[in-house]
Amino acid sequence: MGNIYLARQPILDVNKSLYAYEILYLDSTKRTHFTDNRYASASVINSILNTFGTKEFVSKQRSFVKVDEKFLLSDLIMTIPTNFFTLSLFDDIEMGERVVERIGQLYDKGFSLAINDTDLTTQNVLKYRAVLDKLTYFKINIYLDMGIENKDAVIELQDAGVKVVATKIEEEYQYQIAKDLECDLYQGYWFAKPKIVESEKFDPSQHNVLRLYNMLLDGTNIDEITSEFEKNHTLTLHLLQFINSGAFHFRNKISSIHHILTLVGRKPLSEWLMLMIYSKSISDTDKVSPLMLMVKNRTELMQEILKALKPDVKSNALGEAYLVGVLSLIDTVFGVKLEEVLESIYISDISKKALLNDEGTLGLIYKLVRDIEEFNVVEIDNFCKKYKLATDSLQDIIIKSMQEVNSFENALRGK
Repeated sequence: MGNIYLARQPILDVNKSLYAYEILYLDSTKRTHFTDNRYASASVINSILNTFGTKEFVSKQRSFVKVDEKFLLSDLIMTIPTNFFTLSLFDDIEMGERVVERIGQLYDKGFSLAINDTDLTTQNVLKYRAVLDKLTYFKINIYLDMGIENKDAVIELQDAGVKVVATKIEEEYQYQIAKDLECDLYQGYWFAKPKIVESEKFDPSQHNVLRLYNMLLDGTNIDEITSEFEKNHTLTLHLLQFINSGAFHFRNKISSIHHILTLVGRKPLSEWLMLMIYSKSISDTDKVSPLMLMVKNRTELMQEILKALKPDVKSNALGEAYLVGVLSLIDTVFGVKLEEVLESIYISDISKKALLNDEGTLGLIYKLVRDIEEFNVVEIDNFCKKYKLATDSLQDIIIKSMQEVNSFENALRGK
């Protein structure tokens, strides 16, 4: 068997805030899901526990991992730490006596249990009635003609204390159906493609942030940057709160922009400015949005993949790779086409062509980053072969990126 590609897909709550992850995995030689799910479950969980590490891969959120009947009934399952994973049972598992008994044992031991992607019908709910009080989640497929029977099934599950997870949401209509059913959680690639609503112009405060970002990247004098910040009192207040929140660790509290710029440096400050832009997408109940984490992941991947392809790459090229990643979703925040955003800021033709046309080395990497997000293993393999990038090296880069995203998220949450 070839390399096992691992990835995480966010599971969101009703406010579109990050709730958990599902672990996705594919065999690079078969380029399809494992046919032997028992081996797949054991191999994936072993990789996370012993190779990548739970802290780096799953962070503070539990991660859903698929489990088949053979693995469910094996002794191996009892060796898994209970606090990292939600065991998501394939829906073809029959609820026989041994299975019901094992589910009870796992529940008593403290495992979180789910039924993996299944059709939501009264008959299916009836199938799991004997273990319903042992389940935490019920993951359902969303399809076009869902109606009153499905709504009744959702209510029955929720009355039993089970959270309903709408999965495989790839189109807006599926999301709307799931909302109408009043599902508790949502998962699917549609959330990685935020809808653009065109508007006539930018919010002036956003434009000021971009201007400051340009000044930082352009090497403008510290006194001039300080002056620009001090003209924007709201932005200055937010920056002081962020710096003093625990994201940075200084012996004394910082009280001025000039002090911040001197101690923190231009690059971290410019990253924070982009954070301020993406913070407009934050839900009312959580200061960490999946979109913000997605941008952080893109910047990490862009830079690390470039370093893998060109070990002697210079810092200015890495800066451009970072810029491509951080600007790649800016249109979703501003509500205008990306071309219009790029016209308003100083950006090189290399970065602009990468963002708009996937041209050049940065464009190729940007395309690879999107393939990684969409778990397009065929395209990932093709890239690795064409540019002589070892697949295990790429997987290490992906895991390192996840680790950086986890650290970034914890800093935002003040942990």
